[in-house]
Amino acid sequence: MTESIELPALVLKRGEDARLRAGHLWVYSNEVDVARSPLGAFTPGDVVAIVDHREKPIGIGYVNPNSLIAARLVSRGLDHAFDRSLIVHRLNVALALRERLYAEPYYRLVFGESDGLPGLVVDRFGDVLVGQITTAGMERQKDAITEALVKVLAPRQLWWKNDAGARAMEQLPAYADLGHGEYGGETVAKEGGLVFGIDPVGGQKTGWFYDQRENRDLLARFVRGKRVLDVFSYLGGWGLRAAAAGATAVDCVDASANAVEATLRNIERNGLGDRATAIRADAFDHLKALREARERYDVVILDPPAFIKRRKDFKEGSLAYRRLNELGMQVLARDGLLVTCSCSHHMPRPALLDAIQHGVRHLDRSAQMLVSLQQAPDHPVHPAIPETDYLKGYVLRVLPA
Repeated sequence: MTESIELPALVLKRGEDARLRAGHLWVYSNEVDVARSPLGAFTPGDVVAIVDHREKPIGIGYVNPNSLIAARLVSRGLDHAFDRSLIVHRLNVALALRERLYAEPYYRLVFGESDGLPGLVVDRFGDVLVGQITTAGMERQKDAITEALVKVLAPRQLWWKNDAGARAMEQLPAYADLGHGEYGGETVAKEGGLVFGIDPVGGQKTGWFYDQRENRDLLARFVRGKRVLDVFSYLGGWGLRAAAAGATAVDCVDASANAVEATLRNIERNGLGDRATAIRADAFDHLKALREARERYDVVILDPPAFIKRRKDFKEGSLAYRRLNELGMQVLARDGLLVTCSCSHHMPRPALLDAIQHGVRHLDRSAQMLVSLQQAPDHPVHPAIPETDYLKGYVLRVLPA
């Protein structure tokens, strides 16, 4: 069978094709029949035909013998080559969803596996694109991806922000460069009628967190006339949206000097200087200081980075979430609202709520869960790939016991 396939075959062990046939796209190294298709015979990024133990084709993917995830499926069957044409098609399909969702071109255009382009993320900021490649297979296709993005969207600039930690697991170097266009000009994100200046190279991830957009949209009903604390504020997304929605005073707190300076510029840009400010401080230390000073806020927003990056970090990370939420509740006014999130895939939604509830009871308080939060629809969840469902959170009313 493999002789009729024009690509080298990656053969799976008996029974190891079930997850792929159920919709997942990953092949782990221990699922490969290395006697028939030695992983060492492949170069990172090689395009392969993934076949089951009977050599029946599953589809086309790419391989990395140096990674625990040894291969990722790109297309099912052997009819469509992994080339610029396929990438253009996938981009157009992804674009159709975002144009259905949003009136302006500010969104996550490509969300990896969920958009059929595993290892690739692309955010759109008007006529500027910021892409991130995390796998050797997509790195090999970088020129084709660039050409496809230019063909579909004709951007003024395309930045590659290829510095994610996942690249180390693929033995890829970290770098950032301009993949298309010329240097110069400003990059901004538009959200909720506000404009945020973005640094596509020096900022976190791709410069902005579109995944929280719909959650931030919910703030308006909760913050009017309230004092708000936005912890781990980055560029002020939550805090400035709260200020624009009628909060009387907003404090944005972040440990990064660059983030605080950018937030202050965004406050000025949007004319919110009379009700919002930015403070540079460690989140835990600042919350403790606020508690000791008996400061109180009507709404406290906690949107930290992932505390649990690996499964083995779950115990320590879950304690960090509990500690953070306890501190947040200790600076809440009576009958205050806590907005709390986790972007750790390894922190299941029930576990986050359980950590919060432990904190509630430790403080001898009670809570009502008002809203369950999830990632925005431009970060669609692939039903067969739990790893694509990562963002969770809650809006809770915290009361005396």
